[in-house]
Amino acid sequence: MSDQQVDHGKRTWLIATGCAGAVGGVATAVPFVSTFTPSERAKAAGAAVEVDISTIKPGEKLTVEWRGKPVWIVRRTPEQLAALKGTESQLADPMSDRKAYPTPEYAKNENRSIKPEIFVAVGICSHLGCSPSDKFQSGPQPSLPDDWHGGFLCPCHGSTFDMAGRVFKNKPAPDNLEVPPHMYLSDTKIIVGEDKKA
Repeated sequence: MSDQQVDHGKRTWLIATGCAGAVGGVATAVPFVSTFTPSERAKAAGAAVEVDISTIKPGEKLTVEWRGKPVWIVRRTPEQLAALKGTESQLADPMSDRKAYPTPEYAKNENRSIKPEIFVAVGICSHLGCSPSDKFQSGPQPSLPDDWHGGFLCPCHGSTFDMAGRVFKNKPAPDNLEVPPHMYLSDTKIIVGEDKKA
C-alpha cells in the first residue's frame, strides 16, 4: 500500500516538472524562433521604392534610399543632354558594355535612361564605394578639366563621371555608375527596384 502512495507521489512530481519544463521550453523557443523572421526594416531595405518625380526641376537631383544605397534621380537639362554627345571619345565605357554588374537593356544607350531627361543611378563610385559629388556646372573648376560639361566628381580619388554616370578614361573607377532596375508608373512616378514593364 505504501509503495502505491510513493508511486503516485512520483507520478505527480514527474507530471508537474514535465509541465513546468514544457512551459519553460516554449518560453525560450518563441523568442529564439522569432529571430529568424526578418524585421520590418530588413524587409523594407530590399523592397522597391516608389518616387514622385514631379517636383524635380531641370538641373536638379533627388536622392532616395534603396537597399541601403543612395539612388539619384536627376532631371537633366537640354544642354546637359546635348553635352553627352561630345564626351564619348573620352569615356571608358560609353555604351555600358562592361559586365561588373548588370546594366538594364533600357540603360545601354547614350543617355543611360528610359526617358532622356530622367537619369536614375546608384550614387556609389565603382572604385572604393565613395559617394561622388554633384558638379553639374560646366566650365573650369578645381579638380576638373577645363572643358568640363557637367557630371559627378568622386573627391576621394578623382574619378569623374558625365551626366549619364559614365566614367572617364584613365580614372581609378573601373566602371560607370550602376543603373538600378526601375520603371515608370506614370509620367510623374517611378519605382526603383522593379522593371517588369520596361
